[in-house]
Amino acid sequence: MNLIWAIMMVVAILAVIGVTAFYFINKWAGKKAAAQQDMVAQHKQTVSIYVIDKKKDKITNAGFPKAVADQIPRMAKLMKTPLVKAKIGPQIMTLVCDAKVYDALPIKKTVSVELAGAYIVGMKGMKTKMEMAEMRKSRRKGDASANTESKGFLSRFRK
Repeated sequence: MNLIWAIMMVVAILAVIGVTAFYFINKWAGKKAAAQQDMVAQHKQTVSIYVIDKKKDKITNAGFPKAVADQIPRMAKLMKTPLVKAKIGPQIMTLVCDAKVYDALPIKKTVSVELAGAYIVGMKGMKTKMEMAEMRKSRRKGDASANTESKGFLSRFRK
């Protein structure tokens, strides 16, 4: 019985140490993320781009210069990130995109976006996922009602 209690105490102590470590690591990461967001906010500028293509792929396959590729953390190199191939003025560039903006970006259209270096931070006139879903639903309902009306109209002339 004493062995079971000893094992339970060791497990409880390890759990408390683990939770405490995660708390301080999360606090440190939050400060670092806030500093990065401030830096992005300072350097963003509004630019009009023509979106050629968008895909989710590893950053190493994006074709960034070696100087940029060396600055990317190891974990980010392994994960798939939203990438946008766009024409900015006369140049065609591959840009990293925020996940929220990636869903709303239209392909083969000119859009006004907020750029911070090679990172798309925001888009002018961007709709949220809920707004986009409502638009899709209303289009479907509109198409369905138009189809039923047109069927009724055409059925008058068919014999």
